[in-house]
Amino acid sequence: MSLLDSAIVRLLPAVPKPVVQLFSARYIAGETLADAVAVVRDLNTGGKMATVDVLGEEITREEETRAIAQAYRDVFAAIDEAALDSNVSVKLTALGLGLSYELCRENLLDVVRTAAGYGNSVRIDMEDSSTTDDTLRLYRELREEGHDNIGVVLQARLRRTLDDIAALAELRPSVRLCKGIYLERGAIAFTEFEAVRASYLRCLDALFDASCYVGVATHDEWLIGESLGRISQRGLGPLEYELQMLLGVREERRDELVAAGHRLRVYVPYGEQWYAYSVRRLQENPAMAGMIARATVGRILRLGR
Repeated sequence: MSLLDSAIVRLLPAVPKPVVQLFSARYIAGETLADAVAVVRDLNTGGKMATVDVLGEEITREEETRAIAQAYRDVFAAIDEAALDSNVSVKLTALGLGLSYELCRENLLDVVRTAAGYGNSVRIDMEDSSTTDDTLRLYRELREEGHDNIGVVLQARLRRTLDDIAALAELRPSVRLCKGIYLERGAIAFTEFEAVRASYLRCLDALFDASCYVGVATHDEWLIGESLGRISQRGLGPLEYELQMLLGVREERRDELVAAGHRLRVYVPYGEQWYAYSVRRLQENPAMAGMIARATVGRILRLGR
């Protein structure tokens, strides 16, 4: 990663949205549910599972949260109708967490009950650290009420995550373990590359020790190797874990992993509110951000001729 690309990452909000959309299209299924269904069907044909995310991170009104919950009901119906191998992932801010805990709880419960009606499941995404306490509180509440078709995401970047695993261990949660891409203060998060890697493996070991089902979510080849080594050492069967990757990332590698007999799930976001998600993906990939900026400069120069 060049210093120029790193600097460009900080300037992404100034890049024209059409340019961001051009380069981030690989990460997003499209704007419609039909787009997502087509992508999931193609993934299933290639032996991969999916998790569908309805993008909606700029929620400011209660009716918008209700619309997101309805969108998820539509997703479950579409998954069922097309006989797809997919669950869903939800962001609690899209369901109203920033407006009201009770509003978010009501919407989440609606989505979870809808999923159960279709014999499907819901994964609660983890967002920035300001939402962690409420996210885990909601997960625990619903699990203690008997909703077993729900999983959660934990971020190895956060220093608290090992303690969170210990606190949740009695529930034997289904967990997607990721590094985490939100920029957090050093007091609450590991900021060095190797420290995040080390935390990831400590968290993975703790989850396996607690007999949790883990979605090993990483594109880091070293972490993939270390994780598969631990899975092999523990003698876990192919139905006792899964690997997870983002749409548009390391496609050849995910094909290799599937061919080797590993179950792999691809995160498939769709929706009109694609911009915030795209910027995060590009911030995670500064080289791609640099390409966008150079393309933008070239466009400006061409227009100025």
